[in-house]
Amino acid sequence: MISKEDVLSLVRAALVEDLGNRGDVTTEATVPPEVRGRAEIIAKQDGILAGLPVAGWTFAELDPELVFTPRRRDGDRVQPGEVVAEVSGRLRSILIAERTALNFLMRLSGIATLTSRFVEAVAGTRAKILDTRKTTPGWRRLEKYAVQCGGGKNHRMGLYDQVLIKENHIAAAGSVAEAIRRAKSYLREKNLPLFIEVEVSDMRQLREALEEGVDRILLDNMSSELLREAVRLGAGEVEFEASGNVTLANVREVAETGVDYVSIGALTHSAPAFDFSLLVKATW
Repeated sequence: MISKEDVLSLVRAALVEDLGNRGDVTTEATVPPEVRGRAEIIAKQDGILAGLPVAGWTFAELDPELVFTPRRRDGDRVQPGEVVAEVSGRLRSILIAERTALNFLMRLSGIATLTSRFVEAVAGTRAKILDTRKTTPGWRRLEKYAVQCGGGKNHRMGLYDQVLIKENHIAAAGSVAEAIRRAKSYLREKNLPLFIEVEVSDMRQLREALEEGVDRILLDNMSSELLREAVRLGAGEVEFEASGNVTLANVREVAETGVDYVSIGALTHSAPAFDFSLLVKATW
C-alpha cells in the first residue's frame, strides 16, 4: 500500500512544475474566483485502475476544500465511459489541479493495466509476474504499487533489501561461486538475514550457483529449452526466475518451462498511459 506521506513531496513538486511562478494564467483569466463546480473523471478505455488516492491527494494539496469522491477502487477493472471519481468545489482549483492529478492516474493505471495482461497470460502456470528496478526516478514506490494493483508481485524495492548478484558483480569477483561466497560472508559479518539471488547466463554458472546454494537463481536470456533444463537440474533446491526479452507474445511459453517467477522491466519502463478525461458537469 501507499500513504500520503510516501508521495506528498512528489505531488508538491509536480504542482510546482506545472504552476511555475505565475500560476494557471488561462484559468485565472477565464474562470471567476467565486464559481464552484463538480467534475467527473472518466475512463476512456478498458483496464485496471491505480492511483486514485494520489489523484485525490493532488486535488487536496492544491485546495484542501475540494471534495474528492472515488467511485471505484484501485485494482478494479473499468470500461470506457465509466466514472471513476468526482471532485467538487472551487472550479478554478479543480481546473488547476486537473492535469497533475490525471498524470498520476494515467501513469499508474497504465502500469496496472499492462501488468494485468501479463498476469492473465500466465494464468494456470506456477509463474508469478515480477517487476524490476527499471522505474521512473522518484516514482518507484508508486510504480511498484501499481504493479500490485495489476496483480503482479514486487521484486526488491532497492539495493538495500536483497542481495542480487549480477554479471558485473560476478566479473569483479572472478566467478559465480566466489561472488556467492563473498555475499554470504558479508551478510554473516553484518548480521543481515537477507535473501540471496544470483543471475546466471549458462549451465556452467547454474551448476556453480546450485553447488554454493542460494535462495533464487535468475536465468538471464535463456531459451525455453535451457529454462526447462535449469528447472529440472534445480528442482526442489531453489527458486527460479526468468528474465530478458519477455513480451506478451512469449511470456506464456516462458512460464510453462516451470520457473517460479518471470521478471519484466517493461511493466514500469514501457507501459502506455491509460486514457482518462476530466469533464465539468455542473457549475454554480
